[in-house]
Amino acid sequence: MPMPRLSPRIAVVQFQPKIGQIFSNIAKVRELCRGIPPRSVDLVCLPEMALSGYVFESAASIAPYLEHPRTGPTSTLCAELARGLKCYVVAGYPERLDRSEVEKHLAETGARVVGANSAAFYGPEGQWVGGYRKTNLFTTDKTWAKPGTGLATFTLPPPLRTVSLGICMDLNPHPPPHSWTIENGPYEVADYCLIEKTNVLVLLNAWLDSGEQTEDDYDMHTLDYWADRLRPLWLPSSPASHETIVVVCNRGGAENGKKFAGSSGVFRMMQGRGKSGILRAALGREDEDVMVWDSST
Repeated sequence: MPMPRLSPRIAVVQFQPKIGQIFSNIAKVRELCRGIPPRSVDLVCLPEMALSGYVFESAASIAPYLEHPRTGPTSTLCAELARGLKCYVVAGYPERLDRSEVEKHLAETGARVVGANSAAFYGPEGQWVGGYRKTNLFTTDKTWAKPGTGLATFTLPPPLRTVSLGICMDLNPHPPPHSWTIENGPYEVADYCLIEKTNVLVLLNAWLDSGEQTEDDYDMHTLDYWADRLRPLWLPSSPASHETIVVVCNRGGAENGKKFAGSSGVFRMMQGRGKSGILRAALGREDEDVMVWDSST
């Protein structure tokens, strides 16, 4: 019997969702993924709130686009892609909360929310694997979303094995605007991954453009920041040698005056190796494309 392959193949779907245009965004994702042959990748990643868009100004404005987990358009699309490509698929979406959860949160915190900034994770047979709710909320999220309770980790068959999942601001210090330093952190996501022995960390993002070196195709300031926030995973002085593949699936385009960074990247981080060379593949700021990275190469 052949040994299971331990080198995951990962597809990152970066595009420019149009806010509120669910069917148009679904069509774009299908178009982009049409070129992926079945069984050619192990994981397909779509960005944060991939089909709805992101910059909603209030709970009322996002309410028409909230989805029930497992049955909403994002779950339906993920299940379709997973079955067709025979791989795992993960995507961000705005989750609709049940009334009882809304009322309980209001009673406990005094804050009225209508949803959660969530992710849906599906397996190769189109089955629900699990979900996740963004914990470290951005200003935009706070108008409507209930925070989650920490990153999620899933144990999957090789080659993915231990997969941890976060969304965008989860990578920043908790809670914002909590300060950090390159020497002392804190490094909440990286520390979590080391405890969980994460093999693949997936971050689904709607990360804003840094505004630095805007003439460049890539937002290197943002790519560098993402790597710095995960410093314990590549710390040169570490005596350990755990390896983590980090997938940052970001969106591009602009909404309501906010420009997104694009620049999705795949990093290969190993303790003791340092930062040099950890970025293995990236898309540009404006790219709408699928980047497939084979970790065996």
